[in-house]
Amino acid sequence: MSIEITVLIMFVSLVVLLLTGLPLAFVLGGLAMVFSYFLWGHNSMLLVAVQSWGVMTSYFMVAIPLYIFMANILQRSGIIEDLFTAMQMWFGPVRGGLAIGTVVICTLMAAMTGIVGAAVATMGILALPAMLNRNYDKRIALGSIAAGGTLGILIPPSVITIVYAVTAGLSIGHMFMGGVGPGLLLSFLFISYIGLRSWLQPELGPAPSREERRQYSLKDKLLALRAVILPLLLILGVLGSIYAGIATPTEAAGVGSVGAVLSAAIYRRLTLENLRESVYYTARITAMILWITIGARCFISVFSAVGGDELVREFITGMGINRWLILILIQLMLVFLGLFLDEIGIILLCVPIFQPIIKALHFDPVWFGILFLVNAQMDYITPPFGYTLFYLKGVAPEGVTMGDIYRSIIPFVLLQAFGLALCMLFPEIILWLPSQMK
Repeated sequence: MSIEITVLIMFVSLVVLLLTGLPLAFVLGGLAMVFSYFLWGHNSMLLVAVQSWGVMTSYFMVAIPLYIFMANILQRSGIIEDLFTAMQMWFGPVRGGLAIGTVVICTLMAAMTGIVGAAVATMGILALPAMLNRNYDKRIALGSIAAGGTLGILIPPSVITIVYAVTAGLSIGHMFMGGVGPGLLLSFLFISYIGLRSWLQPELGPAPSREERRQYSLKDKLLALRAVILPLLLILGVLGSIYAGIATPTEAAGVGSVGAVLSAAIYRRLTLENLRESVYYTARITAMILWITIGARCFISVFSAVGGDELVREFITGMGINRWLILILIQLMLVFLGLFLDEIGIILLCVPIFQPIIKALHFDPVWFGILFLVNAQMDYITPPFGYTLFYLKGVAPEGVTMGDIYRSIIPFVLLQAFGLALCMLFPEIILWLPSQMK
């Protein structure tokens, strides 16, 4: 059987099984075992054992459960509630201030946790009712939470960034630092949009009355800033140690986990129940990621062994078109895949195929990796299957429909596409900070 026919059958089989709704990990692993058996016989089953062992013994994979545990402890520590109170005091008097403050808190949470669901769920519970009670327009209120929550994909310590770096064979530290610039850029774009729209149309994010603005004194506001101290120390401890070369991302994850536990203890939220729930959730999410990783590694190994990756690379590089057009086509392909697959699955399937193409086109792999993640961030709020949309619907008060949520994210998706274009046109947005690392 020719390489072309084998690759076509593998691709069609993958699409058909995914459309049945079967879990991605078992689709990928099952196809790898079936094709390897019929192509090379029963001895090829050793491939599954080798790939599974490689994933389970990877030193870099240790960082994933540590960062997930850190995020879960912080979510239950009470830090976010204090940050929200401080945000209400400082940003509340401004038009659209609660929505702006929500994006600011989501940015801080991204730098503390690296988990999208944590920011969206927490701010959906705390900030959304406050904005709706203040007569904020639903589109501004919902959009600020959905878009701000996705910053956890880019701003380190991001679990998805770790998965990408390990899959692509890149430095996790360089990938972490590369995500800082685009993450802050998108946060700035979201805040600017909210501020401008609220200034032009005050009814979208009305400012409180004069009496409400006098509710908090300057002393109260300054005291509320104490809520920022622990988050900043935690961010500096994790990211600062990576940037300075003092610790690897895995070692920094251990530091962050200890810091999260200490923060919970300071806030008197370090209970046995919180620890139990955090450990359980960490184990569940980590197991899911590892199973998908094992399945994808096996599938890509078979795909590469039959010559599929070489076939794709030669086809794309041999098209004779401008390399920037190829890059744009790859980005459009990722947007399309994001409508049907989760981001981890897209990374594990596409990176081994696209990475050699990017190197052949002489693009920086770290730069492309962050572009890939910005694209993945768009997928999180792109209908019909953007995870963030369903996270938000799950905690939204009665009366908020999926239609409201879909409409709210349209301008923010456009802002993310604009941010992606800026990162493509000005690579230093991504590459400057990694170039300064020790």
